[in-house]
Amino acid sequence: MSKSPLHPNPPLSVSSQDTMAPLSPQLPAPQNPSSHSWASRCGPFTWGLSCLLALQHFLVMASLLCASHLLLLCSSSPGGLSYLPAQLLASSFFACGVSTVLQTWIGSRLPLIQAPSLEFLIPALVLTSQKTPLAIHTPGNGEYRARPDRGRTSLPLHLCKGPGCHGLELWNTSLREVSGAVVVSGLLQSMLGLLGSPGCVFLHCGPLVLAPSLVVAGLSAHREVAQFCSAHWGLALLLILLMVVCSQHLGSYQIPPFPWKPFSASSAHIHIPAFRLLSVLIPVACVWIISAPLGLSIVPLQLSAPTEAPWFWLPHPGEWDWPLLTPRALAAGISMALAASTSSLGSYALCGQLLHMPSPPPHACNRGLSVEGLGSVLAGLLGSPMGTASSFPNVGTVSLFQAGSRCVAHLVGLFCLGLGLSPRLAQLLTSIPLPVLGGVLGVTQAVVLSAGFSNFHLTDIDSGRNVFIVGFSIFMALLLPRWFRESPVPLNTGWIPWDVLLCSLLAEPIFLAGFLGFLLENTISGTRLERGLGQELRSSFTAQQAQMPQKSRKKAAEEYGLPFYIQNLCSWIPQSLRCLCPMPEDPRDEEGGPSEPGETADLLPGSGESCPEPSREGFKSQ
Repeated sequence: MSKSPLHPNPPLSVSSQDTMAPLSPQLPAPQNPSSHSWASRCGPFTWGLSCLLALQHFLVMASLLCASHLLLLCSSSPGGLSYLPAQLLASSFFACGVSTVLQTWIGSRLPLIQAPSLEFLIPALVLTSQKTPLAIHTPGNGEYRARPDRGRTSLPLHLCKGPGCHGLELWNTSLREVSGAVVVSGLLQSMLGLLGSPGCVFLHCGPLVLAPSLVVAGLSAHREVAQFCSAHWGLALLLILLMVVCSQHLGSYQIPPFPWKPFSASSAHIHIPAFRLLSVLIPVACVWIISAPLGLSIVPLQLSAPTEAPWFWLPHPGEWDWPLLTPRALAAGISMALAASTSSLGSYALCGQLLHMPSPPPHACNRGLSVEGLGSVLAGLLGSPMGTASSFPNVGTVSLFQAGSRCVAHLVGLFCLGLGLSPRLAQLLTSIPLPVLGGVLGVTQAVVLSAGFSNFHLTDIDSGRNVFIVGFSIFMALLLPRWFRESPVPLNTGWIPWDVLLCSLLAEPIFLAGFLGFLLENTISGTRLERGLGQELRSSFTAQQAQMPQKSRKKAAEEYGLPFYIQNLCSWIPQSLRCLCPMPEDPRDEEGGPSEPGETADLLPGSGESCPEPSREGFKSQ
């Protein structure tokens, strides 16, 4: 075991940054040559290492998916489920897998994992809270009681065993409405992407828009994280401690990939930061093993089933019934689309920032949201109450590993597709201990929070204008949801769909932070230097931007451009949809420039030790 020379590790190291996009902040590129990508100096990831990274991303994504479904089933209206909860999870896994593969292939082209998020959960809870009877009896399904417990409900869910369980009258109407809202949100997101709206909006999102959004995104899940950790605070703290030690304290230690083999002349200096790369798998495995004798590795009641789930199951639309489209579902769907779009744009910016890539150009943002919309439509048609969006916890995991790869994202998508076809395997993930869910989400959300603070250095934070925008956006985004949640008198405008829309939007912290930051940033006068948009901003990219503009434009096309065989089809696309294709006159491709690695796939800071024939080109995964 060896330790790299002492030097500050960047959030994700890669070759030196060529340019800084004027409207979307990037972190300064590392100047220490030893902090260049491990893959760019010692070759791309092996398949074994890629599978381990994909497994850890999958565990984070599964934690988020199980947590969101558990929170929804705990708070939804009691009623008979005509399908197994494992099939509900399997349908979500399948939709997330399809969306992840499409996102990295023809979407934003960033290594982003798609998963349900709080932006879908909050409108779903608002929608289901409209109908909460104290007791309901459904023929053939037994009796379901909701017991008030400090404002919450305890719902022992039982499965339908009668012959007519798949009938329309026995479906839980609220969950069907939520699935309808997910379909509406997906259609709206796809339409916005096809019209080019996300790219136009993203061009006006500077550091003072992205920073409050990311800060609030990191803080928005603290209540849910505390709720899961409270199942056993000792195990939760142990998991957090192990993740911090592996990713930070031992992150700079390098070990040879095969310590039991003698060094050869070609591999004598190749070392792998194993503790950092396994900073999720090692803590989760340890805590999961410890929790077994304590009786914490049990399936939550809301996700349990008296019968075994099938080993193989082909999810397809309309197997149980079709989503229910109502005015309430339409209102909730609009709220989901707006909040999920805000969250995803922040994920694009954060992922590019951590990978030291150029800011996503408009056509990449448009394609990304269009693909996410398709994933949400598929999820809703399959009966899932959760859509798909770029996962903030997985972006935080990229920062913990200091490594990202399209190949890894593709593997995660394949894992999800496999579990989507096997509800029995999906049911195994419901035994993840609740402290593990809380600890994993807590650490990854904290990384997102710190990434939001890191954007402030790009602006003149001493400016009174900027101080007001940042403070007002963050404070109001946290205040309004709490106010509406604890208000003794619910919002009542006289029209229920309008109430659902307002309650959903005003309870979305990320949407509020992004909206308020965007509104104030673009309406309050300020210089480009104040806003962090001017070329005068002193950073390590500015000089390089003036020296290599042509190379920057070429690399930007490589980073976010479509695959060659799809790029050739852009000439056949109607003019109204050209916003999805990278065009030569695209101002973002002319202004912004990427980092040196073509696909920025495998990004590991080096140990400072030389490798034979180092290459500065990163791994390209198509």
